[in-house]
Amino acid sequence: MNWNSRTRCALVCVAFASLFSLFSFRLVYLQMIKHDEYAGLAAEKHVYKQPIYAERGAILDANGEVLANNIPGETVVADATHTDNPEGLTRLLATTLGLSPNELSEKLSSDRRYIVLKRQVPLATTATLRRKLEEEKLRGIYFERDSTRVYPNGSMLCHVIGFTDFNHHGIQGVESSMEDYLHGDDGYRFIEHNRAGQEIVLYRGQERAPRDGNKVRLTIDLNLQNIVENEIDAAMREYRPQKATIILMRPETGEILAMANRPHYDLNERAEAKPEEMKNRAIIDMMEPGSTFKIVTAAAAINEKKVSPETTIFCENGVWNYGGRALHDHHGYGEISVQDVLVKSSNIGAAKLALSVGDQKFYEYIRRFGFGERTGIELPGEIPGVIRPPQSWSKISITRIPMGHEVGVTPLQMTVAMAAIANGGKLVTPRIVKSITKANGEIVSTFSPTILRQVISPETAQKIGNALRGVVSDHGTAAGAAVAGFTIAGKTGTAQKVDPHGGYEHGKYVVSFSGYMPAEHPQFVALVTLDDAKTKTPELNYGGTVAAPIFSRIAEKAARYLDLEPHEELSKAVTAGQIALTNATRR
Repeated sequence: MNWNSRTRCALVCVAFASLFSLFSFRLVYLQMIKHDEYAGLAAEKHVYKQPIYAERGAILDANGEVLANNIPGETVVADATHTDNPEGLTRLLATTLGLSPNELSEKLSSDRRYIVLKRQVPLATTATLRRKLEEEKLRGIYFERDSTRVYPNGSMLCHVIGFTDFNHHGIQGVESSMEDYLHGDDGYRFIEHNRAGQEIVLYRGQERAPRDGNKVRLTIDLNLQNIVENEIDAAMREYRPQKATIILMRPETGEILAMANRPHYDLNERAEAKPEEMKNRAIIDMMEPGSTFKIVTAAAAINEKKVSPETTIFCENGVWNYGGRALHDHHGYGEISVQDVLVKSSNIGAAKLALSVGDQKFYEYIRRFGFGERTGIELPGEIPGVIRPPQSWSKISITRIPMGHEVGVTPLQMTVAMAAIANGGKLVTPRIVKSITKANGEIVSTFSPTILRQVISPETAQKIGNALRGVVSDHGTAAGAAVAGFTIAGKTGTAQKVDPHGGYEHGKYVVSFSGYMPAEHPQFVALVTLDDAKTKTPELNYGGTVAAPIFSRIAEKAARYLDLEPHEELSKAVTAGQIALTNATRR
């Protein structure tokens, strides 16, 4: 063999060695490096990924009463490649599950391997379907664990709780805001069936168990909520307002004890609800508060030491021209004290108090009380309201804002402001969630009060509180808010309803009462507001005659439930005052 022959032989050997090396590298690459990727592709062709839904966490009230829970059920799915009698399946499924035969026929005639036919099917129904499938020897239908979200109390707390969609995701209310805690983590496993529809146990390493959602306990007390719901329903029947809101809150901690709105809807029949019925008006409705806002005006003037409760103000005998416009009081007052400005709800007195403080400083107090910003409650959709800065005020704004005009606030903001008077001048963040626990009982987080700032001094808060006690008296605007045996502090509000197209609606009012009880050591603060109440005569359409008695009934029942101790001497005095008020009303 000459040199050229040996060279060719060597080249051939090198070529074969290189070829075998290349094949070997490719084999190692496919078997080891790309194994997981190609195994996944194979699974996609022959196996489907079955979700294992996590159990959604329950929602409970402060005492552990169930507000939202789950009823076990199943999702019915089909594998169209396994069906050998589509007509028989269509007939059976349409009858048992109440589905459209045409839609079923279209789905089952495809070549899809995973078709969701119906979710949240009761176990009794799926048990019947399984039996019929076996009797008729029909294949291609499978069942997955599922559940139906149920709300035992129907419409009660509908705006607070919210609801879930078909994918078990929260929509509105706590169901939405606490979604990350309630939902948990869904698991999965890969499933393959043979032609007979029997499961082949493969890919057991490629599965993950679900993690059930956490339980969310609210600050709501269902017993107090029931009291509020009954009274708001009674008010709707008696006064037929366009809408209404009632809130109960613990002033020291910010815990919401009850919250109700009308109109409302049944959480279990939410598909039938109208958009107007689904609004949580406590946090998304903006209103001019009227005279309840005078607590801010008086607090600012006293806290700035411009006046004391005993300082007298000349109220112009009922009519005062300022900035080219007349400002009226309901009654003509001469010289009255700052305390009586609140007791008698003088618009002119409130305007002069604001003038003594000044535009900028008065605006600062409005913002310090929390108006113009969201309260931070754990509910979605809250609005901040509208508070304009002094540079955008008109000449007369300084006389109109003090009596609750030219400002837009939410019912919850007004409740929080009154709570600041009740708790010694502290602005607290309202809370609806008390604690979050895992399914095994382990605590994830607990509620703790959040004090945002000291709005006014405790001394100023006490002075305003003393004046508000006079509001709920024989010579105040809210004698009807009195409760036998207890001292009540509060303020009425009557604001002409704003016209969306500008100006005000003639003869339509938003009436309200905000107060707390017992005045010396408040256990709760409450707000009652009715929009466009229908009274027998216009003279009766005021916060003191409409909203205050509703507060009284709620407070009396709440006091019994909370086991508050009444004062016997106050019981006699209030009873006599109520009899006199009733006789005066009859006259």
